[in-house]
Amino acid sequence: MTLDKIKSTSKKKVEQVNAVVIRFVGDSGDGMQLTGTQFTDTSAMFGNDVSTFPNYPSEIRAPQGSLYGVSGFQVNIGSVEISTPGDDLDLLVAMNPAGLKTNLVAVKPGHTIIVDTDSFTKKNLQKAEYDTNPLEDGSLDNYRVIEVAMTSLTREALKDLGLDNKSIVRSKNMFALGMVYWMYNRDINHTLDFFNKKFKFKPLIAEANSKVIKAGYFYSETLELIPNSYAIAPSKMPKGTYRIVNGNTATAWGFLAAAEKSGLELYLGSYPITPATDILHELVKHKHFGVKAFQAEDEIAGVTSTIGAAFAGNLAITTTSGPGLALKGEAIGLAMMTELPIVIVNVQRGGPSTGMPTKTEQSDLLQAMYGRNGESPIIVIAASTPANCFDFAFEASRLAVEHMTPVILLTDGYIANGSEPWKIKSINEMPSITPRIITGDSDETGPFDRDNDKLARNWAIPGTPGLEHRIGGLEKDELTGNVSQEPLNHEQMTDIRAEKVRRVANHIPALKPEFDQEGDLLVVGWGGTYGSLHSAVRELNKEGVSIGHVHFTYLNPMPKNTADVFAKYKKIIVCELNKGQLSFVLKGKFNQYDFLQYNKVQGLPFSVVDLKAKFKTLLKDI
Repeated sequence: MTLDKIKSTSKKKVEQVNAVVIRFVGDSGDGMQLTGTQFTDTSAMFGNDVSTFPNYPSEIRAPQGSLYGVSGFQVNIGSVEISTPGDDLDLLVAMNPAGLKTNLVAVKPGHTIIVDTDSFTKKNLQKAEYDTNPLEDGSLDNYRVIEVAMTSLTREALKDLGLDNKSIVRSKNMFALGMVYWMYNRDINHTLDFFNKKFKFKPLIAEANSKVIKAGYFYSETLELIPNSYAIAPSKMPKGTYRIVNGNTATAWGFLAAAEKSGLELYLGSYPITPATDILHELVKHKHFGVKAFQAEDEIAGVTSTIGAAFAGNLAITTTSGPGLALKGEAIGLAMMTELPIVIVNVQRGGPSTGMPTKTEQSDLLQAMYGRNGESPIIVIAASTPANCFDFAFEASRLAVEHMTPVILLTDGYIANGSEPWKIKSINEMPSITPRIITGDSDETGPFDRDNDKLARNWAIPGTPGLEHRIGGLEKDELTGNVSQEPLNHEQMTDIRAEKVRRVANHIPALKPEFDQEGDLLVVGWGGTYGSLHSAVRELNKEGVSIGHVHFTYLNPMPKNTADVFAKYKKIIVCELNKGQLSFVLKGKFNQYDFLQYNKVQGLPFSVVDLKAKFKTLLKDI
């Protein structure tokens, strides 16, 4: 019997909803990331707007059943604008007691929890620190609990396939996915095709996963405990070709586009570090586009090789996270001193030190702005969504090669691992990138002559006849580039390097508030907090609240109209996933304003509900 036939004969009630928030949780080996990704991709192909939040432990394989070993994947799908993975859950799928205990607080009262009853053994309950079985003690009475022996049913579905027990049990996540597909009227064919491609050379594994997902789907169709399924209409998005993309992949593609647009070969020199490594993994796939990728032995080798690649005329990038940025500091100062264009991507994570490698944070802003010896200003920009990581990787490349200075691009674990629909762009839609490479023609100026507008020096590729020049970390003479220890020259060069970065403000967009252009409260954010802040302000604005939102993507220098925007609001609150780093910068630059703060340092994104409550409290006093 086909799925279409089953749908047409089902007597279950179908309820229309605008959006749902679903979270899959279990052990790190239960395949929750794969399960969530497949549900996301299928929903996106249907036309829903989506936003995801993978959340997993830092251990490669945390102890089974432990509270700190829970891996989760949250997805928000809807027919309306979706800007965040959502706050409270409409559905929790818990593959074990630990997953239930650590995530129950997020489930809306009266909403659905699906559990694998086979995992609620005495041993697993003890690991999850339960004194009694929550399925029996009444603690879940406020929820609609669907108890399913997923492991047993998976074994039954695969009993004649000849697989070992470990392989059979590993397929139980597909039983859960099949159930959720039925509940939300999703087509399983996309996932069946995925199995056939992924396990092309392991047909038995492909068959096993296909059998189990169908078993979960059919089980839900006949299960009396599920009174109805749900339908979410396609979202109304601008016409175009879309695909689901996460921030790291979008970052890699942005650099590919920049290399194409600038006519430069792309070089990546990096040392693997969570959560930035996937940029390296993605770019390695594209050697046919001329990408040169070097997996260095350490962070310092990664960035210094990048400087060498820039010296040789490449679009040169290096990727890292907070601890790696600290190690790269001296070399970034060298790139600034030599005035070579490199891009440093910092995918921020919880710190300090090794911190929380798989959790998000925004605590590297001050390091990016000031974390080098001497007077060494460089350009700092930040992406704000998974999709616009593409745009800001491209923009970082443009700023670096046109202004001849290093650029730090800040993303974070939240948007790097999270995903959303991205409208695919043609290279013809992208703005031009014009490198300052000189060829030695008689009418050209020399390596250290500067553009009058940007103060960017020329880019002289070594080996070009007539353009031989000295370069290095020692202070250079303003005109010749030769080493100079002259006090006045050093001050002059210090001023030139600072002014060069300041003049970037003439070549970036103005700061533009969303929602109310003036009023009672201005919400200020930067980087990956955009979705949460945008959603909270949007909802309050619909309620008639006088509120606006500005989001900084250009952090050094800031847009020229920043002070003018601030002047139009009675109160300003700066919201960050740190203890107030942007607030610190703003207080130094614009001390005529009183900047209030709302901060969170838990390795988790902002909750829209909490943000709205905070903003309403501030507005009471106006």
